[in-house]
Amino acid sequence: MRVLTISDRIEPILYSPYIKARLGEIGLVLSCGDLPFYYIEFISSMLGAPCYYVFGNHAQGMELGLDPPARRFVGGNIDGRLVYEHGVLIAGLEGAYRYNRNPRFQYTESEMWLKIARMIPSLAVARLRYGRYLDILITHAPPLGIHDGPDRAHRGFASFLAFMRWFRPRYLIHGHKHVYRNDEPTETIYYDTLVVNTCGYRVLEIDEHRQAHPHT
Repeated sequence: MRVLTISDRIEPILYSPYIKARLGEIGLVLSCGDLPFYYIEFISSMLGAPCYYVFGNHAQGMELGLDPPARRFVGGNIDGRLVYEHGVLIAGLEGAYRYNRNPRFQYTESEMWLKIARMIPSLAVARLRYGRYLDILITHAPPLGIHDGPDRAHRGFASFLAFMRWFRPRYLIHGHKHVYRNDEPTETIYYDTLVVNTCGYRVLEIDEHRQAHPHT
């Protein structure tokens, strides 16, 4: 199965009636935040693929009221949830590191730890049922020290590092950090996890053995 991941930036190649011809068959769309719902719905509808998303730190302005369109796409908000879709276990954690007094979609390290703790029962059940905790974690912010920035607004979460050590997802896919240089890393391996910055968009390929490989 081919998975489209999107975040932070509207891409003309995707916001086009030719999206399916350009990308080919896509089985799943994952949005890592800071994108308007009209864009997410357009992509999901044109590709005929379910879409799961988390909110970014600019969601209050970007997602236009925080309610999906009346013609809802299949999928939904995956923050703090674990879902099984097309043979893939996916979980999500929204928001960015707290950098001002805006109460929405910003978290301290302790608050993010609490969100992770609330997911542990679902992850444990998945381990018993499927033999693994999860395959893909989507977040808005990056992990601490991996693809994050020097400023507080773009700092990553240390709790994500522990999450990867404990639960060993194949992927942690994030947005938030825009990439402006060709030499800036967008893929980093941490233990068993490939951390991918999907600012803009990426396409992942998941084979029949659920081994995921990125391209684009």
